[in-house]
Amino acid sequence: MQAVDVRAMSDDQLKDELLKLKKEQFNLRFQQASGQLQNTARVKTVRRTIARIQTVQAERTAQAGQGS
Repeated sequence: MQAVDVRAMSDDQLKDELLKLKKEQFNLRFQQASGQLQNTARVKTVRRTIARIQTVQAERTAQAGQGS
């Protein structure tokens, strides 16, 4: 997921996507610990997408606080 896609999402969509990705990250960690993880690059992709979403959320929060 690109930053452009993340910025196009609403706040509720971002929260839902973040929750989904955190669950996936949790499952990937379990698979990695038990040696069942096939696609190791997915861990990095999920982590970076989570960071993108959190960055956009922080920007929106800062912008809302600045506008008040």
